[in-house]
Amino acid sequence: MTTPHSPPPRPIQEAPSAAPALDPNSLIAILHAIGAGAAADGQPWPERHHLRSRQMALSDADCALTGQRIVQEILLAAERTRQNGEPRQYVGDRVMEGLVMADLALTAFIHERMRPQD
Repeated sequence: MTTPHSPPPRPIQEAPSAAPALDPNSLIAILHAIGAGAAADGQPWPERHHLRSRQMALSDADCALTGQRIVQEILLAAERTRQNGEPRQYVGDRVMEGLVMADLALTAFIHERMRPQD
């Protein structure tokens, strides 16, 4: 078993602000609630038995998975805002469609990078 080269991800700890509290159903408040996790660490793939090109492909896929997670969090927050928030907070159907298209593109990229080269 290998030990990780970086510390495990931790939730972002923010100091309480003196600003007035956000509406819990606003897009920004929902994004803050969803996004308490950490992103990919940007380090090389930890398993050393792979070829260098395979390590690079796996690292690319790891970063793309992090990006996909962010897109999905924004999409989820926007949908919750549409359902529960103020109408002026909703980002609109075109933005929702763009987020879904970005998610599909990231999925295709991840799929391509995860498949071994023939």
